[in-house]
Amino acid sequence: MIDVSALNENQKEAVLDGAKYLRVVAGAGSGKTRVLTMRIVHLIEDRNVWPSHILAITFTNKAANEMKERIRRMLGEENGQPWISTIHSLCVRILREDILTMGWPRNFTVLDAEDQRAVLKEAYKQLGLEVSDYPYAVLLDYISNNKSAEISVERAFTLAGSYTGDKNKARVYEYYVKRQNELYALDFDDLILWTVKMFRKYPEVLAKWQKRFSYIHVDEFQDIDKLQYQLITQLTGPENSLYVVGDPDQTIYTWRGADVNIILNFERDFPDTKTIMLNENYRSTESILNGANSVIRNNKHRLEKDLYTHRESAEKITHYASAGDEYQAAWIAGEIARLHRKGKMYHDIAVLYRSNYLSRTLEKAMRDERIPYVIYGGVRFFERQEVKDALCYLRMVTSADDLALQRILNRPRRGIGNKTMDTLASAARESGRTMYETMKEETLFSGKIQKTMDDFVAMVEGWRQEAAKEGTEIFRLFEKIMDDCGYRRMLEDNDETDRIENLKELIDDVKEFSENYPESDLDEYLQLVSLYGDRDETMESDHVQLMTVHAAKGLEFDTVFVSDLNEGIFPNERAMNEGKRGIEEERRLAYVAFTRARNKLYLTEAGGFSYILQRVRTRSRFIDEIEGDYIEHKGAVFEENKREEKPLNQALYNDRGGRFSERLDRSGLQRFTKGEQVVHSVFGEGIVLSWNNGIAEIAFAYPYGIKKVATGHPSLKKKVS
Repeated sequence: MIDVSALNENQKEAVLDGAKYLRVVAGAGSGKTRVLTMRIVHLIEDRNVWPSHILAITFTNKAANEMKERIRRMLGEENGQPWISTIHSLCVRILREDILTMGWPRNFTVLDAEDQRAVLKEAYKQLGLEVSDYPYAVLLDYISNNKSAEISVERAFTLAGSYTGDKNKARVYEYYVKRQNELYALDFDDLILWTVKMFRKYPEVLAKWQKRFSYIHVDEFQDIDKLQYQLITQLTGPENSLYVVGDPDQTIYTWRGADVNIILNFERDFPDTKTIMLNENYRSTESILNGANSVIRNNKHRLEKDLYTHRESAEKITHYASAGDEYQAAWIAGEIARLHRKGKMYHDIAVLYRSNYLSRTLEKAMRDERIPYVIYGGVRFFERQEVKDALCYLRMVTSADDLALQRILNRPRRGIGNKTMDTLASAARESGRTMYETMKEETLFSGKIQKTMDDFVAMVEGWRQEAAKEGTEIFRLFEKIMDDCGYRRMLEDNDETDRIENLKELIDDVKEFSENYPESDLDEYLQLVSLYGDRDETMESDHVQLMTVHAAKGLEFDTVFVSDLNEGIFPNERAMNEGKRGIEEERRLAYVAFTRARNKLYLTEAGGFSYILQRVRTRSRFIDEIEGDYIEHKGAVFEENKREEKPLNQALYNDRGGRFSERLDRSGLQRFTKGEQVVHSVFGEGIVLSWNNGIAEIAFAYPYGIKKVATGHPSLKKKVS
């Protein structure tokens, strides 16, 4: 019998309950992953369900791997493993088995974002279009929307009418779909679309998969879209059990299709549903949690749920109001430096912001304070140039598709120019073969160019023969390919240390795959790796993490700063223009941001004029919505930065009479005079050049130079003679 003694009563119920349809509403930090994992182990150990009959769908590869590891530790190595994967990975597995019914081969290619752009580049060249007129992102959205709405190419032309721009988009759509068919390639949208269509068209195929998965679990259910939900409902046949876990208050991806109504209205589709609330938070202190609760409570379109915690702390949420964005950033950096001097590790601190552009002043302030930092969610591992190149070389051994060939045929340089590539592509189209097949079977060139082509074909055929040998280890073949083609030597000659290390890491990934899945081949590895979008990359150095709130979803930190809490910034201006729906999504985003903090939460706002908003910044409503018992207010703001209906509980906010400088006098903050000597905790000794409305311009010794500092900042003191 599985041991549930460490769980609270609601968690126990969520693990052990036998309801056919179960909705677990799991608040932030309530232990949902633990509950979901133990639920699966309970089915296997206590109810004797075969692991292969259990499916768990996660939102990211990282979450899937974490769940697999937890279950492996609990069950031991001798037991089988349930199916745990992202929904896209699941669709790849389903299509690999049954796509033949749709008339396609099992070794179809999965197009990633860069492959899609490569197809668009071909289309633009063929159709005489310029990327400046039709940005790739716009066309990819257009194609994705048409596919999701099941709008055919013919229908797209009809809808375009006589509008030249729309007709050109339809022409690109037509080329894109035609090229996909030629390459036997599916993009991420197609993986789910094709699976849903296949199930709809062939009931016997659907029945087979319904029978295979008796127990279906879906994590992060609040983030799924309508098409994904359609697939889940298809898999949930009359005999299947469906178990969904999510939190409507954390639905923050509506911009990419997530629909909060799916989890809210789940009982309509499954009338016998039982709902269990996980509302004890194990992550955050009482002030942080109650502050977040008081904000999200303003949303009307939600399931009533107030999280509680037993983690008491005297620390309140700290709100700091600054005179401008540079002062805000300087205050955040100064506070981080102070925390670090007191023993806080940098990696325990995160700075969150609503939009990427807001990192500029924060990065500058971090550099000024000599604070190491990283932008979380930069270029992902499998999107780096050298990794993409290496994977395309591997694709030459399996599919040898045109996109892979075009990427690596002249990388490293082999003297093959654009004209040669165009001739090869044209010959391939005329003969109805791939570019590689054309290279292999026809002599199109003469002299050095033809010899280069022949040598390349011989090299690829050698790799294919090696791959076909019984007992060939994929990672050994990979090492050979990188050596034979000259790619590793190219990086070494150019002293590309970082790229070489990334290549080694990729080889390690292939090796790990071979060890974990000894029966799998190179094609299966490539199918899997095409879905990697969030491989967990660990950084060894101690650093502060800067990221958007969306990127912070699923993460937690000891100390969190949420910057730029201003109307029009957070909440976002576009969302505000959408009315109630947009504001409620922004409030959910704020709730997610606040609940990333375990022990300390800072909320900051910037005053002054915003060139983005084209108006003076005002304080975010989300600060005002936090009940006064859970928040303390610091800093100085200008008169324009007041929200008169809810004054803040601090001297500069409450005392509204007189000019700003007069209120500053009454608040007890320091005044400075020109020529006065001061001491800064980071910059050292300095001389005041000017002082105005609480901001001093001070000259510090090299390397800091002249800086503007808010005189209310705790790091700045007058020098005592």
